[in-house]
Amino acid sequence: MKIIPHRYSLRTSSDALAVRFPSSSSASGGGGLPAGPGRICTFLFCVVLRVGLVLVQGRCKAQLKENSDYGYEEDWIARASHIELIESLYAEQVLLIPSLTSLLILSEYARPQLSVEDDSSVLGKLRNSLSEDAEATIGTPSVEISTPSSTEREKVNEDLKEDLTASESEKEHEDLKKDLRATDSEKEHENLEKDLPLKKDCNFAKGKWIKDKKRPLYSGFGCQRWLSEMWACRVMKRPDFSYENFRWKPENCEMPEFTGHEFLKRMRHKTIAFVGDSLGRQQFQSLMCMVTGGKTSLPVEDSGREFGLVKARGAIRPNGWAYRFPSSNTTILFYWSASLCELQPLNKSNPATYYAMHLDRPVTFLKQFLDRFDVLILNTGHHWNRGKFKTNRWEMYVNGTPNTNKRLAAIGNAKNLTIYSIAKWLDSELLRRPKLKAFFRTLSPRHFVNGDWNTGGSCDNTVPLAGGSEVVQDGSSDIVTAGAVNGTRVKILDITALSQLRDEAHISKYSAKSLKGVHDCLHWCLPGVPDAWNEILFAQL
Repeated sequence: MKIIPHRYSLRTSSDALAVRFPSSSSASGGGGLPAGPGRICTFLFCVVLRVGLVLVQGRCKAQLKENSDYGYEEDWIARASHIELIESLYAEQVLLIPSLTSLLILSEYARPQLSVEDDSSVLGKLRNSLSEDAEATIGTPSVEISTPSSTEREKVNEDLKEDLTASESEKEHEDLKKDLRATDSEKEHENLEKDLPLKKDCNFAKGKWIKDKKRPLYSGFGCQRWLSEMWACRVMKRPDFSYENFRWKPENCEMPEFTGHEFLKRMRHKTIAFVGDSLGRQQFQSLMCMVTGGKTSLPVEDSGREFGLVKARGAIRPNGWAYRFPSSNTTILFYWSASLCELQPLNKSNPATYYAMHLDRPVTFLKQFLDRFDVLILNTGHHWNRGKFKTNRWEMYVNGTPNTNKRLAAIGNAKNLTIYSIAKWLDSELLRRPKLKAFFRTLSPRHFVNGDWNTGGSCDNTVPLAGGSEVVQDGSSDIVTAGAVNGTRVKILDITALSQLRDEAHISKYSAKSLKGVHDCLHWCLPGVPDAWNEILFAQL
């Protein structure tokens, strides 16, 4: 069925849109529609059309009110910005056509006596009456709406397809340009990598000691809260303190400047744990002094009980310390474990019992609190000798039973087994804890001359860097620890060679508790060399 265009006029009166059907006369007599089944169908046709136009009338009134509320002029319909309304009204009329078509088909079957010409005549009269009454009732101004022909619709469709195709082509072109730019960037990056020398991981252990007027980072007098009395050389009788004025400078990389504020900022909501022997305890005390600057004004809380670090009855000191900085919720702790092995008393009821020293098991504290650590630093070494084994009443166990391997009877081999076993265990734990950063610190060197600590050995030198100031080797001097962490997720904190150059920085004979003729050439004065260890640790974090 061809859609017949109509001419409509709208006015902004109270009855803004009024469309009236004309009366039709019948040949059978009187006014009204033709009699018979055709009358019913034609009547329904008119009813449906009337209902549709009433709906359109309601839409127009609503739109008129909305626009009057916004202050448009009364001839707003003449404005080009409101043409869309008329188009929508016409579209609603067109939507009625399928229903009308169905009614006409039914009418055709129900009124076979009518010819096509008669049917067309009825529709023509209705159409003409509708146009005439609409124009007479509504009046001017008017907006003419015409329905495009099939040829015009096809042209519009073709134009629309071309626009869509052009848009898709433009989008594809933009995507292609992005891909080309990305490819060019990747290619340039690859060429740049080829031109530049291959970048290696920074070797903080290779470098030299240099004088620095900004050192030390804290005062030995001011940091007595954290320093053990036997290691605070400023409160001893030592006459020179030139050892405090040196800084470690790596050869091929820069270490960030350490500040307590920056450390706490980086370690916000984190726990840093040192587990090891007395050299690990020195590194822990050094870090506490570096973070606080040796001052007592920074709020610090004792959180030792959270980790079971309490002084046992009859003990000289607790088995560790833990302190929290409330400003950043940062915890720094130390746990004493000279061997890093799991120790089990063989006879719990006997105070003088021996302990099963499980060479292939980590200390229980690690297994118990590893989930709470964000940074872990392990060390061991100087308690692996016959004298310490006897004093500590250690008996070597492997695979849960007393050791029968003659090779492990050599304490050096037993130590190596433990270091490798713990590195392997820790590597497996890091697989499930990717946020944990674990370090194995290498051995801190001793500088006894002409004997050991109990046989008259000494370290009287007070001249800094008398044996040289530079480490030129690439590999670690502690080949055992380096070999144990090689190929694992555990990092190495390599401090052996750089510390070897600082024989003048030991406590020597100036310890407050030292006996006459006994030198401490193992531990370090603080401030001192362990501060450099923590600077390297900070750089590796």
